[in-house]
Order: sequence, then structure tokens, then C-alpha cells
Amino acid sequence: MNTAPRIALIGECMIELQHRADGSLHQSFGGDTLNAAVYLRRELGDTGSVDYVTALGDDSFSDAMCQQWADEDLGLGMVQRLPGRLPGLYCIQTDSNGERKFLYWRNEAAVRDCFTTPAAEPILAALPDYDVVYFSGITLAVLGEIGRGRLLQALIETRRRGGKVVFDNNYRPCLWASVEAARAAYRTVLAEVDIALLTEDDERALFGYGDSEQVFAAYPAIEDVVLKRGADECLIRCKGERFAVPALKVEKVVDTTAAGDSFSAAYLASRLKGNSPEQAALAGHRLASRVIQVPGALIPRL
Repeated sequence: MNTAPRIALIGECMIELQHRADGSLHQSFGGDTLNAAVYLRRELGDTGSVDYVTALGDDSFSDAMCQQWADEDLGLGMVQRLPGRLPGLYCIQTDSNGERKFLYWRNEAAVRDCFTTPAAEPILAALPDYDVVYFSGITLAVLGEIGRGRLLQALIETRRRGGKVVFDNNYRPCLWASVEAARAAYRTVLAEVDIALLTEDDERALFGYGDSEQVFAAYPAIEDVVLKRGADECLIRCKGERFAVPALKVEKVVDTTAAGDSFSAAYLASRLKGNSPEQAALAGHRLASRVIQVPGALIPRL
């Protein structure tokens, strides 16, 4: 891998509303691959570059998003701005244990046309030149059938040129017409993945796998499979070797939003720096343990 890797993350950033205990709403921005992009950029330090690939509107919220991303040193050259469109919106509600529930308003979000506009042509053509292309199950859902097909071709070409494809499963049933449609889309892209960052609960919900062994058995050709299991130890199969790395316990969980995204980002950053799967998983647990002690998806920088 390039010592200064160029990384592209594809997906959706939304307006985030945090529902506070007193009934007030705190507005920020978030989305699974955007969260991962920010944390990846922070974890990499001066190493490499991180670009975000998405579509936004020409409104003030979209302006503010781009400014925040620039402040985080994310590259904006792959961001489309579509006139008259808006970003999606979601609200986080958390219970007394920090577990969250999401409410979404995203049907008209600009990202749904991310790979179908004329402006998408040079973006799709540029993706295979990256050293790493990262996307998620939510990316698959919001791109739609045409967008997914165009993404798949870019992934195939990325691997042909020697790049790595990274996938975080992040299955959200409400974004799919049916579980069968989701399964078909996932299976198609999983054939072109080098690093799979999988949440065990999502694998169970989507494919019905009963335990971790069934998950690992489902992906024999993927060289690096990481199974995220919340507060339990994560399990890793890398080039035939197995690892189990315990999570870090925290005294009080405030908000589990972006726990998996931050783990994935720190894991990937560590692997790109040449560290072992075990070291990478420890880095993931360390970051996730900090994230879940703060409200919202993105914690302040140290």
C-alpha cells in the first residue's frame, strides 16, 4: 500500500438533530461514511488524503457541511452541488442506556442522484485511481439501483488497478424495499470487497446468520473480515488467521451513535499504517470507547 494513501469514502451526510432530555434539539451533521471519513482523517494524522464523495444541494446547510469538512481537512473535489436540492435529515433519540433510535427524512436527498448526473462521470472515472475506496450498506441503499450498478463497475476497476475496496455492512431495513432486494445488492458488491467491516447484529438481521462462524463461512474470498459485536470482543479473520480482541469497558455510555463508524475508521487507519489486525482492533476500541461517552456522531477534536 502507498505510504501516503489516497482514500475515497462514498455516502451521505445529513443534517443531524439530537433530541435532548429537556425536549430541545441540537443541530449538527452526520452520516455513517462521513463519520468514518472524519475519524479516519484524524487517525491518519499527516498520512495520506481523505476525500468524501457525495451530492449536496445549494442551500445554507450544504454550505455549512462543506465548511465543516474543509475544517476537518477532508477533500471536497468529489462533492457535487445540485441546484435546488437539499441534504437529508435525521433525528437521534437515546434512551437511559445510551441506545439510540433514528427518525429519517431523506427521500428527496440530493445524494440519491450522486451517480446519475452528467457531473458524476468524471467522479466515477476518478474513483479507480484511489488506493482505498470505502462505502457502506447505507451507501448502497441511498444510491438506488442505477447508482449501485455504476458504483460496482468503479469497484471492479479499482481492484483491477490494485486498489483496495472496504465495505461496512450498516444494514438499515427501512431504506430497502425488501430484505430480498437488500440481500441481492449486498451479495453483488461483497464479491468485490477486500476488507469487510461487519456488525454481527446486521449480518443476523439481513442474512439470518446464527453465529460468527456462519458469518466468516459466508465470505471465504475476503482477505480481511472484521466482526464488530458491540460491547463484546470483536472477531477478525485475516489471511486465514483468527483474532479476538476485547472491547474497552466504559463507566457510562451516553450515546452509541457512530460507535461502529469510529471503530471502522481507527481500524482502517491502523492497518494502513502497517499495524497488525490486533493492534488495529485495539485502536478501534479505543476510539469507539471515547465516542460513546459524548452525545452525537462526531466528538470534538483533542
